[in-house]
Amino acid sequence: MKTKLFIITPPFTQLNTPYPATAYIKGFLNTKNIESVQADLGIEVILELFSKKGLHDLFEFCSASSASSLEPNSKFEVSGNTISDNSKRIFALQEEYLKTIDAVIAFLQGKNPTLALQICQEDFLPEASRFAQLEELDWAFGTMGTQDKAKHLATLYLEDISDFIVECIDENFGFSRYAERLGRSANSFDELYQALQQEPTYIDEVLISILKERIELVKPTLFLISVPFPGNLYSAFRSAQWVKQNYPEIKISMGGGFPNTELRSLSDKRVFEFFDFITLDDGEVPIEELISSLNPSEGEETKKYKRTFLLEDGEVVYKNNSLKQDYKQSQVGTPDYSDLPLNKYISVIEIVNPMHRMWSDGRWNKLTMAHGCYWGKCTFCDISLDYIKVYEPVAASLLCDRMEDMMEQTGQNGFHYVDEAAPPALMRALALEILRRKLAVTWWTNIRFEKSFSADLCLLLKASGCIAVSGGLEVASDRLLKLIDKGVTVEQVAKVTRNFTEAGIMVHAYLMYGYPTQTVQETVDSLEMVRQLFEAGVLQSGFWHQFAMTAHSPVGMYPEKFGVKKATEAIGSFANNDIDYTDSTGINHDKFSFGLKKSLFNFMHGICFDYELQDWFDFKIPKTKIGSDFIYDALQESEDFNIKPTAKIVWLGGKPFVESFTKSKKGNSWEMLTLTFHDKKESFSIQTNKNEGEWLVEMLQKISVAKTKTYTFQEIKADFETSFEDFELFWYSKPVNTLREFGLLVL
Repeated sequence: MKTKLFIITPPFTQLNTPYPATAYIKGFLNTKNIESVQADLGIEVILELFSKKGLHDLFEFCSASSASSLEPNSKFEVSGNTISDNSKRIFALQEEYLKTIDAVIAFLQGKNPTLALQICQEDFLPEASRFAQLEELDWAFGTMGTQDKAKHLATLYLEDISDFIVECIDENFGFSRYAERLGRSANSFDELYQALQQEPTYIDEVLISILKERIELVKPTLFLISVPFPGNLYSAFRSAQWVKQNYPEIKISMGGGFPNTELRSLSDKRVFEFFDFITLDDGEVPIEELISSLNPSEGEETKKYKRTFLLEDGEVVYKNNSLKQDYKQSQVGTPDYSDLPLNKYISVIEIVNPMHRMWSDGRWNKLTMAHGCYWGKCTFCDISLDYIKVYEPVAASLLCDRMEDMMEQTGQNGFHYVDEAAPPALMRALALEILRRKLAVTWWTNIRFEKSFSADLCLLLKASGCIAVSGGLEVASDRLLKLIDKGVTVEQVAKVTRNFTEAGIMVHAYLMYGYPTQTVQETVDSLEMVRQLFEAGVLQSGFWHQFAMTAHSPVGMYPEKFGVKKATEAIGSFANNDIDYTDSTGINHDKFSFGLKKSLFNFMHGICFDYELQDWFDFKIPKTKIGSDFIYDALQESEDFNIKPTAKIVWLGGKPFVESFTKSKKGNSWEMLTLTFHDKKESFSIQTNKNEGEWLVEMLQKISVAKTKTYTFQEIKADFETSFEDFELFWYSKPVNTLREFGLLVL
């Protein structure tokens, strides 16, 4: 029997772009000629709910379940609970919501741009409590263009409706997660299992109606559910439950980020009332072996599985008896986004954080430069798991092939490289390949702030279309960075962020507080470092995360080395990742959360740098021990001008117009050249003597970024010295210094 696969991401992840796991798997299955259909049920449920019909049905449901007559002065109740004035207001304005919803969704899908003018008048959309923050935020997005401001207002409008759904329809609803509480740190399956025994919720019914239609259309033999986050888990089980009850012959498997990190010690057999298989880590070989196990070859006695949990003789077993090796990244194919409604995703602007905005605004094709992390040492990270531990880069030429394929397929040229940390050498090779192929692309990725990111490398990345990077500064304290084994110092981070910023690439820093043994003094000093980085203008965006101890990180595996003690040693029968612990310092790090986030919000908008750090907290904190000019002084240190002989020299500019003229002085005359260059912004000229100028014109052609061969500094020096003397004098001359400012790069 021919296997047909149906692969879904259950609700909810992002509104603006599909989570890439299903596209990666479909791309791989294409290389094996295995038929598959994918769906993002998250966006489909959202579009069903947030439509004129969807809202009409929702208000009708609410009206039917309300115990009140819905008169203005009556008590509005749903299921016996009194409803807030805010929800009463939304219910009263339902005609305005029904009138505007389809136009707003079309606008956020990019299909109705002229509506922005109407939305910005601020008398078009009905407004509830989310708009109360407008006065505070007006200065923040007052500088935005009309389209952006309208997107922000439309996002507040959707969040108002979401608040109504949470209060009156389903308390577990959320745009980018659903019933996340049930999935997060669910050591026991009991609560989730109990929820699944209840009647489906209103949102469940919407999901099931879409799923039913899809299953009947696709008629799969194998149903794959990718669960990236805790907020997808409940919907994954609901989907599996419905298929099991109605199509018991369809085999169902779960994979993705959540099981990869949380379900590695799974033993609760009730899970297999919903799923036949749960696979871990890279999905290609496990899925291939599942297909083989459902269609066994003649004479094959033992079914082969790769990293797969299943139920055997009533017990949960983990099978890894396949001899197949995982595929190399060059063999897994190009992600395939067909089947997904790419023109229906909606761009929103939730909060005015530049990097978070990139997550939620605009659609990005997702790719990976390298499997795993080339550093792989950070002690808070799951470095014992394959998705971090097994490092394998992809050749730049293959990455560009995939980019071109995906641009043709999707019609979109924006790429988010979803690496753990993109390797600098591979980023350089990718940028050169993009420029050689003359591709007009936009891309961004996650990095480590390491010294390889020189000013010239950042300029090259910018020229290739890189617009932003995010990286972990974590705790801005050199002692803790060493304990984390981050491999960077705060001073180094400052220099690297300056290089990116000066090249025009936005920088976002992941910040951490509450790391084991972190003192109050170190938290305060860390905040001061962050304040100075923003004041210096070398950081544009950031976010504070509170440290969480995970089972597969060095801290989780060897807590005694880090001065912490696990609160419990027992491993749950279901999920096992986040670990409760006690820190030897006894500090309650939760209390810093509000002050750290509030100060950062203001720093991101370029204000309040003169506030005392104490002003951000309502409890006493010590004075910082960081000098007020620490970051400023670090940025004043002169760069090392020694060039390695093996450094690659690349010219980003074009061919100059050459004019000759004669220069005379004290009776002597000699021929000179004027070389005039035109870049995208301006024109500039340099002057050299005729012979050196002719050599320079020829060499610039050779080292042009359009050429496939790259020349080293040593090769250029040797070439120069076949005809002239003293290359160093020439290299550090005014003409070459001018070229260095306009795209002559040392990499």
